[in-house]
Amino acid sequence: MINKLFPSVCIVLMLIQFSNTCAQSTDLVRVEYLRIPENESGIQTSRYKFLLNAPIKVNEENYLIIGGEYNQFDVDFSQQLPFDKSELQKLHIIDLNLGYITKWNDNWRFIGILTPRLASNFTEGAMTDDFFFNATATLWKEKKDVEKPFRIVLGLTYNSTTGLPIPLPLISYYKRFHPKWSYTLGIPKMNFKYHPSSNHTLQLALLLDGYFINIQDDILLPDNTLGSRISLSALIGVIGYQYNITKMMSLYVLGGRSLIQEGILRNDRRDRTLLLNDEANFYLRTGFKISIF
Repeated sequence: MINKLFPSVCIVLMLIQFSNTCAQSTDLVRVEYLRIPENESGIQTSRYKFLLNAPIKVNEENYLIIGGEYNQFDVDFSQQLPFDKSELQKLHIIDLNLGYITKWNDNWRFIGILTPRLASNFTEGAMTDDFFFNATATLWKEKKDVEKPFRIVLGLTYNSTTGLPIPLPLISYYKRFHPKWSYTLGIPKMNFKYHPSSNHTLQLALLLDGYFINIQDDILLPDNTLGSRISLSALIGVIGYQYNITKMMSLYVLGGRSLIQEGILRNDRRDRTLLLNDEANFYLRTGFKISIF
């Protein structure tokens, strides 16, 4: 039963990042390093990610899921800025995922996920403004023992960082249309994969990445506006390689370039106060993961 239910949790943990714009994969364990080198705006970023998800069986048809993720961003500015850059050089995101899975009917399972989040530079410990809240509800269906396996997820997600007071739709569709070829359509990631053997996977992917983080000490700008939040949004095209140590355990590397990228200082109403970065840039991500699929 765990093999039937747990992939659905991992799918939702991935799709919940649609509104976070910080894409997460279908993992039990992940240790990852991201590098965005310096571009013409004079900004370079490193990210360290640590993730763990685990199921707790309630009965034959229902599971609770408890998971957590930590991201640390190290940001370097070579450009001159009209404020103290030290406020923005080390940023943190801490997520707690609380999930529940139940059988909806013979074809569909229902998954609900709550994700409280702390996102801050933590210069003065944790504060009320560092807290954000996300929630997702989805229906999941999968056919594995067929000639062309597929998986579909349909649902809604609410994210307190988007500024939209309504749930947003979620759709993800995966299909293995040939023994060596598969694709995924959806948000936060679309990909097209080639599987030459059980140990090797190549892919082309289009994905969203980024963050939205509270700045505890408001930054006073020359026009007398305040920077209270920092956000990064990026649409990225990548080529990837994955070495499958076992069916669930793998090493991977993704390399590509952002197609759209914006780093922005915002006020406490989330309005733009200063554009930090809108230059396309290279993107390198590598790591180790234990994943359901």
